[in-house]
Amino acid sequence: MLELADVTAARPRVAETARQTPLEHSTTFSKRTGADVRLKLENFQRTGSFKIRGATNKVALLEAADREAGVVAASAGNHAQGVALAASKAGVDAVIVMPEHAPISKINATRSYGAEVRLHGIDYDAAAERAHEIEREEGRTFVHAFDDPAVMAGQGTIGLEIVEQCPDVETVVVPIGGGGLIAGVATAVKEQTDARVVGVQAEGAASAADSLEKGEVVERDAVDTIADGIATRKVGDRTFDVIAERVDEVVTVSDDEIAHALTALLERSKTLVEGAGAVPLAAILERRFDYADDETIVPALCGGNIDLNVLTTVITRGLVERGRFLRIKTVLKDRPGALQELVGLLVDHRTNIYAIEHDRASKDIAMNAAEVELDLETRGHDHVVELLDALEDAGYAVEVLV
Repeated sequence: MLELADVTAARPRVAETARQTPLEHSTTFSKRTGADVRLKLENFQRTGSFKIRGATNKVALLEAADREAGVVAASAGNHAQGVALAASKAGVDAVIVMPEHAPISKINATRSYGAEVRLHGIDYDAAAERAHEIEREEGRTFVHAFDDPAVMAGQGTIGLEIVEQCPDVETVVVPIGGGGLIAGVATAVKEQTDARVVGVQAEGAASAADSLEKGEVVERDAVDTIADGIATRKVGDRTFDVIAERVDEVVTVSDDEIAHALTALLERSKTLVEGAGAVPLAAILERRFDYADDETIVPALCGGNIDLNVLTTVITRGLVERGRFLRIKTVLKDRPGALQELVGLLVDHRTNIYAIEHDRASKDIAMNAAEVELDLETRGHDHVVELLDALEDAGYAVEVLV
């Protein structure tokens, strides 16, 4: 079992590459929830993610022969960058196996830190299988993304910082993928304070929640979530033991709730995180666990490496969830002024038009008609209802697309 001494010993090694990240009170989310919410901004970390901590500790502990042979790792992106940078700084050759559909930004960043990237499989688990093959074929040391005591200890240095930066912390909320982060943080927090530790998973990758319910590690057949950084089919055997021993509760959130939290952080706190980084705040905003008024809660925003194309999709989903974006389709008579009348109605109801697509060639409409799709900025769910009612009253047959 991982101990506090392991985490404490890792701290000076981790400090050689990683930085101490800020912890800031959030007035916005404190007012919204009634709690005292303080954001642990690990998205400000070097490489944009906490993964640099565990990777640095693991590489620092390699024997000379293992350094000479090089390392291999599997990752959807953040662990890849952490291992690449840690190995590069230590003068160790690194091969990283990433899923074929890993975000381009993370692939390019990993290569920029000096590692060789090989793409394989549809998810982390398939990439890990290939990485183990390379381990055997080339004699490299496998740097596990989570199920390794040295990696867990490195990640746990976040918990040491939280306790120092917020001595009165009552609840720490941590995302769970394979479990390395929460295992380390829970060890650091629970052995120094009376604070509870709550783990959060995406509904589409809830292996820890399933495993705790059954009392053993359960592997899912597949994962499906926008939070690619925690999209693992199962938690580790070692991390599961720590989670079962030291984590008070594990809850789940939906992709829509993750998108909502991500966009809220971006809009109100001017803080960009990836899906996995938004998961802890989503659980707080959706009250997936009980907490008291004024309770001091620290969500660990674990990373900020989000692909720009994914960011566009997530922002759109978040806006839709909050009634801030609407895409509709309707049919107009193909005559002068018809589009102007529709636009006039939208303007009268204080609706901003992002885009209009006007199609006369659709086979699904009459010869004297035109199909129109509109992307609209709305001001909330009540405004959406008001607008749709006004369109119906004016005689428009409207289909809501998003």
